[in-house]
Amino acid sequence: MKTTQILIAGFGGQGVLFAGKFLAYKGLMEDLQVSWLPSYGPEMRGGTANCSVVLSETPVGSPIISNPDVLIAMNLPSLQKYVDAVVPGGQIYLDSALIDVKVERTDVEVFYIPATQMAKDEGIATLANMILIGSVLQNNPELSFEGTDTVVSKLVPPKKAALVELNMKALNMGKEYK
Repeated sequence: MKTTQILIAGFGGQGVLFAGKFLAYKGLMEDLQVSWLPSYGPEMRGGTANCSVVLSETPVGSPIISNPDVLIAMNLPSLQKYVDAVVPGGQIYLDSALIDVKVERTDVEVFYIPATQMAKDEGIATLANMILIGSVLQNNPELSFEGTDTVVSKLVPPKKAALVELNMKALNMGKEYK
């Protein structure tokens, strides 16, 4: 595996930090070198939030990501801010239920996933983040879907055990979305 730099960005309350923590923990479970760097505005819910995750077989030199290989944009301001930073040949995943613009770049692969609408339709409105992560795991050759159930079980606190099944449902929805 080469080093994969992933930037997840959106509003506070969309699960940006949890999605990043999920990817970082998955990397740890796969014996990778990992960096997880959350960043959020003082408003938390409704403010801006982003999370940088670096997954590598070699030590991670810096948690700062200037040019992500993968961008997950959960709102329009995030897409506008980071779209040009993605490396040529990189991937952009966007929540097309909230972002109604098309990416004009032709040197990146873009995945339009109506994650928020899909989550609402299934009664799991707060899990659009995990739908996007499921798609990232399915479509990124550097990552795999294997072991996601173990990671979810470790990250979801025991008092919220019912969310394990719902998170897995969301991940599978993203995995299967075409």
